Amino acid sequence: MDDKRSKAVTEAFVRLYKQGLVYRDLRLVNWDCVLRTAISDIEVDYIDIKERTLLKVPGYDKPVEFGVLKKFAYTLEGNLGEIVVATTRIETMLGDTAIAVHPADDRYSQFHGKYAVHPFSGRKIPIICDAILVDPKFGTGAVKITPAHDPNDFEVGKRHNLEFINVFTDDGKVNSNGGSEFLNMPRFKAREAITEALQKKGLYRGSENNEMRLGVCSRSNDVIEPMIKPQWYVNCSDIAKEALHAVTDEENKRVEIIPKQYVADWKRWLENIRDWCISRQLWWGHQIPAWYVTLEDDILQELGAYNDHWVVAKNEEEARDEANKRYDGKKFHLSRDPDVLDTWFSSGLFPLTVLGWPDDTEDLKAFYPTSVLETGHDILFFWVARMVMLGMKLGGDVPFSKIYLHPMIRDAHGRKMSKSLGNVIDPIEVINGISLEGLHKRLEGGNLDPKELAVAIEGQKKDFPNGIDECGADALRFALVSYTAQSDKINLDIQRVVGYRQWCNKLWNAVRFAMSKLGDDYTPPANLTPDALPFSCQWILSVLNKTISKISKSLESYEFSQATTAVYSWWQYQLCDVFIEVIKPYFSGNDFASERQFAQATLWFCLDNGLRLLHPFMPFVTEELWQRLPSPKECKRTESIMIADYPSTIESWNNERVEKEMDLVESTVKSLRSLAKERRDRRPAFVLCRTQEGTKVGTQVEEIIRSHQLEITTLANLSSLTVITEPEIEAIPSGYADTVVNESLSVYLELQAINSAEAELAKMKKIDELKKKIERLEKSMNVPGYEEKVPQQTRSKNEENLESLKKRLLLEETAGLSL
Repeated sequence: MDDKRSKAVTEAFVRLYKQGLVYRDLRLVNWDCVLRTAISDIEVDYIDIKERTLLKVPGYDKPVEFGVLKKFAYTLEGNLGEIVVATTRIETMLGDTAIAVHPADDRYSQFHGKYAVHPFSGRKIPIICDAILVDPKFGTGAVKITPAHDPNDFEVGKRHNLEFINVFTDDGKVNSNGGSEFLNMPRFKAREAITEALQKKGLYRGSENNEMRLGVCSRSNDVIEPMIKPQWYVNCSDIAKEALHAVTDEENKRVEIIPKQYVADWKRWLENIRDWCISRQLWWGHQIPAWYVTLEDDILQELGAYNDHWVVAKNEEEARDEANKRYDGKKFHLSRDPDVLDTWFSSGLFPLTVLGWPDDTEDLKAFYPTSVLETGHDILFFWVARMVMLGMKLGGDVPFSKIYLHPMIRDAHGRKMSKSLGNVIDPIEVINGISLEGLHKRLEGGNLDPKELAVAIEGQKKDFPNGIDECGADALRFALVSYTAQSDKINLDIQRVVGYRQWCNKLWNAVRFAMSKLGDDYTPPANLTPDALPFSCQWILSVLNKTISKISKSLESYEFSQATTAVYSWWQYQLCDVFIEVIKPYFSGNDFASERQFAQATLWFCLDNGLRLLHPFMPFVTEELWQRLPSPKECKRTESIMIADYPSTIESWNNERVEKEMDLVESTVKSLRSLAKERRDRRPAFVLCRTQEGTKVGTQVEEIIRSHQLEITTLANLSSLTVITEPEIEAIPSGYADTVVNESLSVYLELQAINSAEAELAKMKKIDELKKKIERLEKSMNVPGYEEKVPQQTRSKNEENLESLKKRLLLEETAGLSL
């Protein structure tokens, strides 16, 4: 509403008017009787009603009946009988100006050109023939015509030059055109009163259920009343085609919508677009730059009485000059249109006005068109399509090349947030936390009626029995970004946000631990030479490199949830769970002096890159932690992580061999941990390496395990680890539980007697299950006619499965011999 924006809005309106795209017309509009203004088609929500339904309507104490088709009779002039019509909006009969029948319907041929008499006003109503509107097979085959209150009837009224009688005031009450009997009666109370009056006159012919769509305002929930009003419109036919092609023309695509599923919505809306009603009867907004010229000799002196008396100009002085040219020598009075512009008209100019348009500024030259627009998919047409249409027409190009649409946030149950349900989540309350009493207090300070308040309070008690914990901005931000995998809507569970707050704490503790290992005077090197590093350091750099690559690709493709998953997995499962644990022996004595230095350097590089990777998703905690990191030699860091370079991959860090070896180490550790269950006491373990006949796999596995005994011992929390081969299996004492890691590897862990029996039972159960699988497969393969009836491909697959099951059984039974 500032001067610059107001100037731009006026300029846009005037330019579009001079180009013939803005015009004024008397048409049916979607009228909101609560807001007392016209609203656009896309501000109307529709409720599908199958049968008689009672709905609450703003301004009415009792629910209003919908989904009912009521029939009544019009008496024909000259005692010719009656003609029965049906309607779901019987209150509009006060404005009926015709009855339409099909010209080929023999039932009404004798009534063509005759008149019916209105039961309340005595107005003569012509019987007209209209093959376009009337379906003789539907209802009675006769249709009441109310041109001022129905879109279809409006078109009939224009075709047959009928009278347009508006029977409602702007706040939805019957006006003087509706007759004194119902004057000032709210429209839905008039519905009941008119039905009763028709019954008294003997003209009511009953009712029946009727399936219908009811239009309601998306803002006020008021039932839309079609009303005939003079309004300003934008002709959208040509500019909508340009906006449509900008997205759908594959050979010359200028705008990309992400996710792609919304291209179909874009296409559907713009292909079926109607002219845009841009005037609103509100107090707040950009006033329309149009002045009405009232000539001294005009018969009708009311504002807007003559549609050709409007002049459009940037200010009153220019309007006066235009009026003087048009009405040379005549005396006149100028009155500015009191209406304001639809908020989406001024919002649609945003990409232009923010850069200084209509002035030819340096910013406009440098930055228009912009690159990416991020917004919610619910305003794709309200705002985004209007920006594209107006940007192309007034700015000469599309306003942005990409449109990223985020999901809409719902509650944990998938319900739309509503004050009356008590499920509205205020981001500030998630960030700072709030008690259940505080949530109740917020509701009580609103404008809910007592019944709605009671329902809302119960909803809060159910969803937030202990209030909402303090989560912080970072946890909320990370949760919302991770939720974007749900491209349509986010079912926001506060407990997930709480989980990320706890992860922030873990992140803080992990970095604090790492900093303690670096020491107060530590200065990291400028770079690393991976080949000189210990195995675990080579591994963490290699997986960090892959994480950097995956996150970069995810961000480039706007797959933000994949990016959060990748950065979370690296920090949680690779850096914290593995690397920080596996390097602890390097800091526990003097035996690993060189490894300790390498581990410190690698740890610093991991923290620096990891925090920069995480920063877009958790800006506050990463800034705080990054500032605590020491600076590397001969390198001045930026003042803030926010302006530091985002990590990029380093080719020399890639090491597939090391990653494969660590996969085997982790599988071995996982098997040992599964045997230990919840116990964390240090115990001895054995690893049995088997040689597979005709391959070197077993030998290679043995070499890997022997070379990484320290890592396995540390991660599995073992007191000792002995690597043996099959000839040495007798060396395993009794009282050990075992499990198979893979075909070349089994592990054994010492257990207490109480757990040994449990382990043996589990072992026997596993062996029994394998025997049953083998028995079932062998039975199916030995049925008569198997070789002839079963395809060769299926038989081969069954043989492979059988061999694999038998090999697995042998491994389990062999592993069990040491118990």
